[in-house]
Amino acid sequence: MKISAKFREYIWLVNTIRKAKRITFAEINERWLETELSEGVGLARATFNRHKDAIEDIFGIIIDCDRQDGFKYYIANANVLREDSVQKWMLSTLSVNSVVSESLSLQKRILLESVPYEGDYLPMVIEAMKSSVRIAIKYRKYGDEEPRDLNFEPYCLKMFRQRWYVLGHFYRKMEEGEDIDYFGMFAFDRILEMSLTDIKFKMDPNFDAEAYFSECYGVLVNDDTQPERVVIRAYDYEQFYLADLPLHHSQQEIACGGDYTDFELFVRPTPDFIRHLVSLGDHAQVLSPQWLAKEVSREHYNALCLYEEKDEI
Repeated sequence: MKISAKFREYIWLVNTIRKAKRITFAEINERWLETELSEGVGLARATFNRHKDAIEDIFGIIIDCDRQDGFKYYIANANVLREDSVQKWMLSTLSVNSVVSESLSLQKRILLESVPYEGDYLPMVIEAMKSSVRIAIKYRKYGDEEPRDLNFEPYCLKMFRQRWYVLGHFYRKMEEGEDIDYFGMFAFDRILEMSLTDIKFKMDPNFDAEAYFSECYGVLVNDDTQPERVVIRAYDYEQFYLADLPLHHSQQEIACGGDYTDFELFVRPTPDFIRHLVSLGDHAQVLSPQWLAKEVSREHYNALCLYEEKDEI
């Protein structure tokens, strides 16, 4: 059996148990025989157990059996399949890859978004994180003419808006006063070169990547913007878009009118968050805080001025 076929079976098994919540082996087998994957052959108990072990090893998803509830199988650690988890992302990606690979005749009719970076940066960073070694990169920010040489401890990876970022931890020894440590975010598409060093590091045991970004909209965390309550009124179809794809995990619906919905968030209103609010145009309005409403209004005014200047030319 090809590896890709095994992965399709793993994905099918996880999705089947997840959707059913609790299901017996006999019921799993019935659904298995209804798929093309089975080729009309039932799922052997030994194969099922091997799949169960492989799924835990590869995805960290534990399939357990409740003997007191009719020997029903369930996802024991269902929390790992939350929307922003690595496991959910892996399953979704592999599911899409499986479907697309079986539909090559439709490849000109299936349009995908690309992640704009080249090279083997992702596996290199993951290897550095696993081996706890520092990374050396040549990095050029937007607007910089010359690249910088940087060396840091890779603490975590984050994907945002089709871009991969690595969070680097720096430690600076000061001649006078206390030594300082700080973090920096680096986009893969702006890395010109990358290599792994032989310098080992010990990660701060108290560091929590999820908590570090919990108040952030995207990847901007070091601009001193403080988190606060933000209320946005979305109009027309935008209210449904925001309900289906929240801007932040803290987003909650707090009011609803005839043609609008008010959403409350607790987030850092960083420049990337402000730019997104501006991109919503007249489909959304910031109700509070007032400084943020004025900032979005100012951005709209500046954009209007650009178009008025072009009209005059």
